[in-house]
Amino acid sequence: SMAHLRTIALLLCALLFIIIPTYASPSSSPSSSTPSSSNAPSNSTRHTNNWAVLVCTSRFWFNYRHISNVLGFYRTVKKLGIPDSQIIVMLADDMACNPRNVYPGSIFNNENHKLDLYGEHVEVDYRGYEVNVENFIRVLTGRHDPSVTRSKRLLTDERSNILVYMTGHGGDEFLKFQDAEELSSHDLADAFAQMHSKKRYNEILFMVDTCQANTLYKQFYSPNIIAIGSSRLGENSYSHHSDSDLGLSVIDRFTYYTLEFFENKQRNINNVSLLQLFKTYHYDKLGSHAEWRSDLYPKPLSAVPLTDFFGSVFSSEVTHAPHLPSLPPADRDDEEVNEMPFTLQDTYIAPPPPPSNNVGDLNDVDYGILSRIVSSMHEHQPRPSLFINTQFLVGCLILAVVA
Repeated sequence: SMAHLRTIALLLCALLFIIIPTYASPSSSPSSSTPSSSNAPSNSTRHTNNWAVLVCTSRFWFNYRHISNVLGFYRTVKKLGIPDSQIIVMLADDMACNPRNVYPGSIFNNENHKLDLYGEHVEVDYRGYEVNVENFIRVLTGRHDPSVTRSKRLLTDERSNILVYMTGHGGDEFLKFQDAEELSSHDLADAFAQMHSKKRYNEILFMVDTCQANTLYKQFYSPNIIAIGSSRLGENSYSHHSDSDLGLSVIDRFTYYTLEFFENKQRNINNVSLLQLFKTYHYDKLGSHAEWRSDLYPKPLSAVPLTDFFGSVFSSEVTHAPHLPSLPPADRDDEEVNEMPFTLQDTYIAPPPPPSNNVGDLNDVDYGILSRIVSSMHEHQPRPSLFINTQFLVGCLILAVVA
């Protein structure tokens, strides 16, 4: 009978939708839009964010210049775009509130007192006795107690360029902390090695202004590190000038000429290389031999922009997301459409049931079941091929012929 023929046609349509798509699934097609791993960008060589760790290891009033050294660097990197959230500042003493400070609440690095380095927008992350060897190593390696807040953590990754600047009193392969303990060159080298193994940096620029500073980076062995110090083995690192009102030195020479270089080059800073800065450190100005080490770094320093470490970069990256449908471009030509990262998708629209005069008409049942089959196929195959649309047309054609 006619009802039996319609039932047989409906079963044939169901077989077409259930069995054949398993052989034409888009996921098994070699032309799938999922990018191959060979085309994916390498994470290890891309620089997407900048951080700075600025450390003063000295306390006591007569070491005022070491505090101003760090605050001078802090002002410079902030001015060039590194936000406070990506700067770790460690100050071993609070000179601004020292009772001998004739300018309470202020710190200056020049006797003209034109620039207050402390000001109103300074965020100090570690101060006083918090500045010690253990906390410094924990900052670098990320091995913190769970109670330590995010603002005190160096939240870097394998795409981070890090400036590490240190100042204080040092000797042959050590730097004193608080006049109570020492950070050795081996400690520092091992901390950088842990950072590399944990993928906590892309590149590091290490700068140190202290006596015999160049000995502090002798033990480094991790890749992608540039290091420079203010003085050789057996040499002192000298202060630049004194402030008669404060009665002491307010800045060291190595730091003074570094900051002066940035002030002179600020209008053209994007075109300045790291080598240009390094070549300004002359013995007649410093009274010591500033030397650098670049054997662990793969590129020539003349090809390294200064802003790779002293500036800031914010990169956005478009990734492939196959679960997100793309919108049909209304104002793009064919060539642009072909370059879109997503694949345009077909959409199933279940046919509406035809008007029926009889409540028990078999057509109502047929189209209801067919609609549920189509909806089920759409849920399980969000990216159907043109072949499945052809199946739908063939099924409809069979129903029409039988009817």
